[in-house]
Amino acid sequence: MHKELQYYLQQTFHLPGTVNKIQDAENYLSNKMNELIKTDFNHLVQILYRIDVNEAKLRQVLKDNPNEDAGKIIAALIMERQQQKIKSRQQFSQQDDNFSEEEKW
Repeated sequence: MHKELQYYLQQTFHLPGTVNKIQDAENYLSNKMNELIKTDFNHLVQILYRIDVNEAKLRQVLKDNPNEDAGKIIAALIMERQQQKIKSRQQFSQQDDNFSEEEKW
């Protein structure tokens, strides 16, 4: 698992430091999402908004998979979105390296 993703999950969802495999992290996150669905749905919605999980995609995936564990679906979308952000930051970082210091200003 990418260290940036692991750090984010530790800070945001209190992922134990011993969890370093994507599947284990997703299982942990799935349990957290199911807990929030049951106990604090408004907080879950705030988290999804802050992370910028695509609402239309979430609704569609939940609709298309009615027998699937909602927490697992949400966890997968969170992981996917965070990995997209990491990849995007890496791409922009590489693009910045292609410019001289004068061009950056």
